[in-house]
Amino acid sequence: MLAGAGTGKTRAITHRIAYGVATGVYAPTEVLAVTFTTRAAGEMRGRLRGLGAGGVQARTFHAAALRQLRYFWPHVHGTELPRLTESKIPLLVAASRQQRLRADQALLRDLAAEVEWAKVSNVHPDDYARIAAERGRSVAGHDLETVGRVFGSYEDVKRGEGRMDMEDILLLTAGLLADDERVAAQVRRQYKWFVVDEFQDVSPLQSALLDLWLGGRDEICVVGDPAQTIYSFAGASASYLQRFPERYPRATSIELVRNYRSTPQIVEAANTLLAGTVSQGVALRAQRGAGAHVTYSPRPDEVAEAEAVAASIVAARDRGTSLAEVAVLFRINAQSEAFEEALAARGIPYVVRGAARFFERAEVREAVTRLRGAARGGEGPRTGEELVEIVCGTLAGMGWTSQPPTARGQTRDRWESWQALVDQAKAWGETLDAFVDDLDRRASEQHAPVAEGVTLATFHAAKGLEWDVVFCCGLHDGTLPITYAETPAQIEEERRLLYVGVTRARTDLHLSWAAARQPGGRGNRPPSRFLAPLLPDDVRAPAAAGRSRKAMTCRECGRPLASAVEKKRGRCEDCPASYDEELFERLRTWRKERAGEESVPAFVIFTDATLQSIAEHKPRTPDALLRIAGVGRSKLDRYGDDVLSLVG
Repeated sequence: MLAGAGTGKTRAITHRIAYGVATGVYAPTEVLAVTFTTRAAGEMRGRLRGLGAGGVQARTFHAAALRQLRYFWPHVHGTELPRLTESKIPLLVAASRQQRLRADQALLRDLAAEVEWAKVSNVHPDDYARIAAERGRSVAGHDLETVGRVFGSYEDVKRGEGRMDMEDILLLTAGLLADDERVAAQVRRQYKWFVVDEFQDVSPLQSALLDLWLGGRDEICVVGDPAQTIYSFAGASASYLQRFPERYPRATSIELVRNYRSTPQIVEAANTLLAGTVSQGVALRAQRGAGAHVTYSPRPDEVAEAEAVAASIVAARDRGTSLAEVAVLFRINAQSEAFEEALAARGIPYVVRGAARFFERAEVREAVTRLRGAARGGEGPRTGEELVEIVCGTLAGMGWTSQPPTARGQTRDRWESWQALVDQAKAWGETLDAFVDDLDRRASEQHAPVAEGVTLATFHAAKGLEWDVVFCCGLHDGTLPITYAETPAQIEEERRLLYVGVTRARTDLHLSWAAARQPGGRGNRPPSRFLAPLLPDDVRAPAAAGRSRKAMTCRECGRPLASAVEKKRGRCEDCPASYDEELFERLRTWRKERAGEESVPAFVIFTDATLQSIAEHKPRTPDALLRIAGVGRSKLDRYGDDVLSLVG
């Protein structure tokens, strides 16, 4: 099944399985449905239970393989299965030392990613340098021979410690099936029918394991969308999906093209984005009624872009849109900071996706343990408000507060985890005991509750999700496509990444980019080349350039600025400043020192425009300072005393 975005592929495959079970074609225990994320597997299991096919196994490739490996390994080898390592980094540290390579954390992460690519691509350490060169791979400027030697040492260190990594789960399972006919025969007797979701993301290693599970049979249904192939860098290959009919000549090919998710305006933008390119997949046909036009917004700088997005989110909330139905998507994690700041300044809660799995976080494990203890030790059913009070009280003992912290990083992450549990309790209609049982079930399925807040995520992290309102931001050349995408294939993958972002939206889609990174910077960044066929005539590149030129006009009289001195001041030499310039310079000096203390860019504290407004209006009270554009409640709490002291 070639299933376009929003065409209901999960519904299609779960109904197909359930129909096979209901008609007696499938025995539920003989069906194996595999996908790529624990969330997707959990969703599939839930749907199958609802359709009366709860006995069907729906797992990720790794979960299915690990289950088989744990059962067969002791019988075949007479030893315990190697321990699964939580991280490659400690092993790579030892391997790098053996090769006399000084590796910092960034290089270690790059090496870990490269080892993962090599193993899922069935590349041996001895062949790494040659094959990596053919595939255009690189690791932080280090020669490929050195990387290959580190890869080999990593495997030696890992074996010496009796450990295995995530890729070994697939490799060792494939080895058992290939080398022991008894194991292979038993697995094939157990599973006779296979369904594979997101087949465009299959790697060579996963394909090899799937072939061993099948054992020459052809009872297999695969579902995927070549237009959503965005993991080639990690070893995924859409060729297995595209060439499936060649390998299985008797296969029936079905295209799912009716998009039930998005409005016609969004579907048209998605189709146009890929039209006439090698990435073009099925042509989507919208099934929903007409909606709002897609908006395209050039901004002078990234701070202005984030402020505009945050203002739009406030307006959407005031119109009744749930914040949980709003997402801000971008290319890389580093782009989230400006949006976090803009949302926090307005008191808008947000959730950053891409951290550790929800129920694997230490604070969540401890919270569930405490709630389980409360459920066992109390009396009565405890539902409704009483349930929420117990959950809030339990989490408050761990550090949860009703208001989010102003800090980012681990402090914010922990609060988001606890808040998600609070929101889940508020929506729960049964007893505390049932609530804890549901958390245990979710933990086993990795089905995390979602906190009430705007989602901030990269395009990669957003795959498979959807929201009513989506902002795709930072869409300028150099970020999308990313600077290191050089080959035509790499650039096309960047185009598909934007396609994934665009097709996450149900009703409202907003695309934006910034001409400069920081306020007052050179506004010479063009919008992403991928937007060329989409932009209305009045919003094409000249509009972005016009915004840039507007930023270089006198803030007092509006005339163009000529000299470098004028541009630095932001006003003509003969125009008097409307603000206290000495106060402005004091504020700038303070901001520079504070930015150094917090290790953040100066504009994150306050922009020049905000400092100029403070120097002009000279607020004397917290309330007056709060009325200055760019000063939100969180910044008032963090910097208000310093600023008022400087003004005074």
